[in-house]
Amino acid sequence: MRVRHLIITAVLAGLPLFGNAASAATIEVIETFDFPGVGKLTEPQKINNRGDIVGSVVDAATGVTKGFYRARNGQFSGAFTEPNDTAGLTQGRGINDARTICGNYTNVTDGTIHGFFLARHVFTGFDLPDASSTLTLGINNAGDFAGSVVASDGVTQSGFVSIGGAVTIFAVPDSTATLAYQINASNQSVGYYIDADGVTPRGYLRASDGTLTYPISPEGATATALFGNNDSNWVVGRYTDADGITHGLFFVTPDELVSFDYPGSTFTSFNGINAQGYITGRYVDADGGEHGILAKVNLGGNSDKTNAVPAKAIKPARSSPAGSGVGAPAM
Repeated sequence: MRVRHLIITAVLAGLPLFGNAASAATIEVIETFDFPGVGKLTEPQKINNRGDIVGSVVDAATGVTKGFYRARNGQFSGAFTEPNDTAGLTQGRGINDARTICGNYTNVTDGTIHGFFLARHVFTGFDLPDASSTLTLGINNAGDFAGSVVASDGVTQSGFVSIGGAVTIFAVPDSTATLAYQINASNQSVGYYIDADGVTPRGYLRASDGTLTYPISPEGATATALFGNNDSNWVVGRYTDADGITHGLFFVTPDELVSFDYPGSTFTSFNGINAQGYITGRYVDADGGEHGILAKVNLGGNSDKTNAVPAKAIKPARSSPAGSGVGAPAM
């Protein structure tokens, strides 16, 4: 299934990081795609600077989940399963330019989750010491990575970044869980946390010095998750509004948010963005089918408005910087 050159127009006020950049921006759907086979749900997660995509494919009938790799030419690998997966739940999460993939799998015996890396067809497991579960959710070109860890008590869940082999564990203050989904070349990371109510997810940014900016969430949103950032720290994710509609989310700065809806869908998620502004994610159709999206953001707009579909800038809730501190992850 492919749809090419569907232009979504958005207005971004100011864009102070880009000086002469025009205030009008477009998000162009380059194509949609599906993992081969009948009854498969396609859930892309990240895209590297080469245009290679990693994600998960779910059997709609059984729920069995495997990872996948999609090359920049559109060719898919066979679905892969981490050899120690005993629950039928292997998820591809991140990919860098060396095509090193990270992800997680589940042990059915005790329900614990474990991280892995996949490079040159070889799996390597990863667990933080004294953790009951470890999730590796994003990896950059230096081989540094981000994720989430559940402590030995089986309850306390924190985010972590591993930079040059040194792991830093952190948590958004007053949160009940924190997950880090991606880290860029400047060691800036993004993710989401569960609010003090134990239910509501909100986005955050973490600077290289550990400073956290949170909550990042559109005004009136009932849930927000940030999943990817590129080396310019352009960020993608999704949010759900009061009507239960889930929208793709993009921003350059957290006070200038842009909402994106795949036409006809009530669920759109942006999960990864690369240095060239190519975005991958998914939308859900009226029958519950999940389909991959490859899109591109153009900050200067696009002169061809023939197929333009209105999109909108949305008002953010107030964000506050704070000092760094010490659930089942979203797809």
